[in-house]
Amino acid sequence: MENGINPNTADILATIPDRKQLREMRVQTNTQLTPRYSQIVLVPVDRAKMPRVLPGQFVQVAVPGSTDTMLRRPISVNYYDAVTGALTLLVARAGRATNVLADLSEGSQLNILFPLGNTFPLENLDGKQITLIGGGVGVAPLLYYSAWLKANTSATVRTVLAARTEGDVLLFDRFARYAPVAVTTDDGTMGIKGYAADSPVLTEGPADLWCVCGPSPMMKAVAALARKRGAECVVSLENMMACGLGACLCCVEKTVKGNVCVCTNGPVFNTNELTW
Repeated sequence: MENGINPNTADILATIPDRKQLREMRVQTNTQLTPRYSQIVLVPVDRAKMPRVLPGQFVQVAVPGSTDTMLRRPISVNYYDAVTGALTLLVARAGRATNVLADLSEGSQLNILFPLGNTFPLENLDGKQITLIGGGVGVAPLLYYSAWLKANTSATVRTVLAARTEGDVLLFDRFARYAPVAVTTDDGTMGIKGYAADSPVLTEGPADLWCVCGPSPMMKAVAALARKRGAECVVSLENMMACGLGACLCCVEKTVKGNVCVCTNGPVFNTNELTW
């Protein structure tokens, strides 16, 4: 068993309620992966049963000790240990709030609301060719999904990590534990030179299901390629979210059926639902 992922994980999760919780979590470790990105492992402060957390879901984090960042910040679940309740977040420095989070010391406490949102596809995946495509901090939710797929399905999984330069490629070794990894960089310092949609994994490889998260231009380019290749494509959107409950309407996305809140109807959408 590794980090709580084993063939019985699906059975463990099935016994845990999925009701949202407000929980105090303690920072067990805070690892600076690059000058911009930190990976934070949180563990429960109390012994109450943790809720079920599935690949693709996110949390809303209250920023501690900040008077000018009153709203919670949405962060994808990077990894979840169903046995210990340890929850991993990948934080990108993008402003005051995320700087506070990225600088948290071990032993600090965070108040989080979770689990929120829907999931990546979790059913009828045996035997499929699945490709995970992540760019920047968008790699975050794909790590837990990759581990879940390896433990719970017979799908053939591959991963494409896209970044500006070699130093921005995140969690390569972690992803490689679960599936083969290909890399694209804008400047060619690692993998092939180009963007995610230029990867031979996408242009030449099998095309059953593609799961994508990253900057909007990257996701739209990959979605366009998926349509050409006849692949089913789902994307995890990163719209600005304030409440995570569909009340503030700041994360609205236009779909073929009208406007919806990404926090409650997503964040994962089949690209056939979107007006891209």
